[in-house]
Amino acid sequence: QVQLVESGGRLVQPGGSLRLSCVASGVIFSINDMAWFRQDTGKERELVASITTTGTTNYKDSVKGRFTISRDNAKNTVYLQMNTLKVEDTAVYYCNRAWLPFRTVGGTDVWGKGTLVTVSS
Repeated sequence: QVQLVESGGRLVQPGGSLRLSCVASGVIFSINDMAWFRQDTGKERELVASITTTGTTNYKDSVKGRFTISRDNAKNTVYLQMNTLKVEDTAVYYCNRAWLPFRTVGGTDVWGKGTLVTVSS
């Protein structure tokens, strides 16, 4: 069964850095474009960064130059390096397949529990 486990979130001061990790199991990781999403309280989940199977990356405008997405296919893991963090980056961060969430056999979208990033002084 598909499982996504995010980690690395914590409280950090503005200007600080964090590295998030997401391990995917139950999927053929290397053939999937992957992405990081985030959702703040009361807001829609949004795409933050994506990485294709060949390593091409794309970013939401507000994080360009500050965030870097990468992947390690040998470890079934996608990373998000976040630098120069801002208060508005506060959210729960999730990973998933980039363009269509992983699904169960029954057709239900699979999401992990996410990891909470809080940027505050």
